[in-house]
Amino acid sequence: MNSRDVLLSVKNLTASFETDEGKVNVLDEVSFDLIRGETLGLVGESGCGKSVTALSIMRLLPRPSGHIDNGEIFYNGKDILSITTKEMHHIRGKKIAMIFQEPMTALNPVHRVGKQLSEIYKIHFPDMEHDESYAAQLEIMEKVGIPAPEKRLTEYPHQLSGGMRQRVMIAMALSCKPDVLIADEPTTALDVTTQNQILSLMRSLQEEINMSIIFITHDLGVIAEMCDRVMVMYAGRIAEQAPVQKLFNKPCHPYTRGLLDSIPRIESNPKSELKVIKGIVPSLNALPSGCYFRTRCGYETPECSQIKPPSEQVGNDVLHNVSCIHWRDISL
Repeated sequence: MNSRDVLLSVKNLTASFETDEGKVNVLDEVSFDLIRGETLGLVGESGCGKSVTALSIMRLLPRPSGHIDNGEIFYNGKDILSITTKEMHHIRGKKIAMIFQEPMTALNPVHRVGKQLSEIYKIHFPDMEHDESYAAQLEIMEKVGIPAPEKRLTEYPHQLSGGMRQRVMIAMALSCKPDVLIADEPTTALDVTTQNQILSLMRSLQEEINMSIIFITHDLGVIAEMCDRVMVMYAGRIAEQAPVQKLFNKPCHPYTRGLLDSIPRIESNPKSELKVIKGIVPSLNALPSGCYFRTRCGYETPECSQIKPPSEQVGNDVLHNVSCIHWRDISL
């Protein structure tokens, strides 16, 4: 990987929340690079740290409970964790944009769509005339496939369908043609047809402006369709990173293998029992020592409770890394 191609680099990111039960670590030394023009998928069970990673990049962790305790996030070579809030305002939304998980809660229910979309141009393009801003709003609404955009701009979020609200969120995120788009479960609760339309739209817009995407989902089918590389997370740590085909063809972490084995397949015997990963995700305030996955893993040895597994390169592929001391046995 050429360092000049790396647009966003996250290094040893550690984050926590203050709760009634004390401090809870939610990210544990998360590190990854995002290459210009690629789509990186973040996958894992609920609560594994996917959305917290995204909010940390945006510097939008809820305050005062959320804290970034350690690490660096470099965008175009600049550590965005060390810049001022005012400087971050020029990056957030304009250079790094985010589609939030629930469009109905992300959109303000008491303001019309046009008012919310126009605020983006007022903030990031303060010298833009009203007519020019209105034309830009119509253009981006048309680009994301919203029919009759003049009418939609005058409507409230509750007057739109779920798919249409999601398109509005995409329009808002893409209005400044960002370098990085973080999409947090952008197709959740959408029907299959609308989901395919949204994914197709994101791919075409990505090609048009050479945008990098961090795609957060729990749907491995969407990962296979959308992503170039995949990062599997578990309990705030990265279990495995790999190019998408390599991850599906040769998973090296037992958690990754468990996720892939749990997918129903056409060739499976009818009415056969679905494969599952035994146990449940441990509570973040009661994590096991050593490897966090060891209590659910079929390869556990006494060593697993004593060692925090380091990230190791798999073979000659610098893009394939796994955090498991037994990965060589698993990948055979």
